[in-house]
Amino acid sequence: MKKKNKSKHAHAFPTLAVCAGEEDRFPYGAVTKPIYQTSTFAFKNTAELIEFQKGDPNKYLYTRYGNPTLRAVEEKMAVLEGGEAGLVVSSGMAAVSTIALTLVSSGEEIISTEPVYGGTYHLFKNVFPNLNIKVHFVSPEEIEEAKDLLNSKTKLFFCETPTNPNLKVSDIKKFAKIARQKKIPVVVDNTFATPYNQKPLCLGADFVVHSATKYLGGHSDLVAGVIVGKKKIIDQARETMKVFGCCIDPLGAFLLLRGLKTLAIRVEKQNQNATKVASFLSKHKKVGKVFYPGLSNHSQHGLAKKQMQGFGGMLCFEVKGDLKSAIKVMDGFKLFINATSLGGVESLASIPVLTSHYGFNQRELEKAGVIPGMIRLSCGIEDSDDLVEDLRQASKEGRRI
Repeated sequence: MKKKNKSKHAHAFPTLAVCAGEEDRFPYGAVTKPIYQTSTFAFKNTAELIEFQKGDPNKYLYTRYGNPTLRAVEEKMAVLEGGEAGLVVSSGMAAVSTIALTLVSSGEEIISTEPVYGGTYHLFKNVFPNLNIKVHFVSPEEIEEAKDLLNSKTKLFFCETPTNPNLKVSDIKKFAKIARQKKIPVVVDNTFATPYNQKPLCLGADFVVHSATKYLGGHSDLVAGVIVGKKKIIDQARETMKVFGCCIDPLGAFLLLRGLKTLAIRVEKQNQNATKVASFLSKHKKVGKVFYPGLSNHSQHGLAKKQMQGFGGMLCFEVKGDLKSAIKVMDGFKLFINATSLGGVESLASIPVLTSHYGFNQRELEKAGVIPGMIRLSCGIEDSDDLVEDLRQASKEGRRI
């Protein structure tokens, strides 16, 4: 799918991924943003300290509060997502919990689409009730159900699209329209799509969260999270982050900054690879069902095509049989690596019931649309024919591509 990735900024997405947030001149003319590997910052005099306390953005006190390397990531992500400000934190779950606890207090409620990432589901179902925060779940295919759950205590709409692991798509515009009537903020987990493929803020969402561990970092060597949205709330979220201590270290931020520079070319290749792999699997005699919004027979292909500029590198498929059949395929891979996580340059495979949805009871698995024979693939940047051949030989399908 051809990208239309121009924004209000003068340059296209690939250029912004390289340049945005790094316009200032660095010490000694360094081309790469330095790693400010320091816990604390010195002031020339007390007047400078007072300037920091009054909000001077060019002054730093302590890396948990802010750091020049972290700031470069935050500014770049704000530009890429089209938001006013960004906040980088220690993980994707830190991003979800930080923005949620900034917007919602004890005695208030959240409406979320379901399924969501397993960690988010655990937070919403098991942790937030202990804080007297109630979470209602609606199907991403039945967004209108949210209207019946709205009340004066509702303070946040949350959705993840596409979902993990079965790639369901939520109508962001419709969700935002319902929320806007009651002035309720909408947070979208954009991890699977990335800002290259989907712009939730342009579709009416108020905030975007990412597990930057995945596509944004892109090399399976860091753990981080990002929040982007309205500056006023991002400033409040920074205070939440400071209190809970979920800051990222400067080296992690540097690695994330490095990964973002190649986001466009990586995701474009991963889009292409996933499309070819999904097409192959959709014709495979040992595959029951393929979950990929780029396939024309996907139930939400039209919606995905409307709100996404690329269908992503993630897909899921059902091996005919049971968990043993899926394990047999998994153990036969030579290129696909048996590992959790996603979004890196290498292709990964995992069985959801043994990873992201391990410990879910049968009812929870049914609601999430997860069965034992599912395998989730994160397509990397390898040659697409090699990936297809690996799937063919792992399933011992017989015919060659």
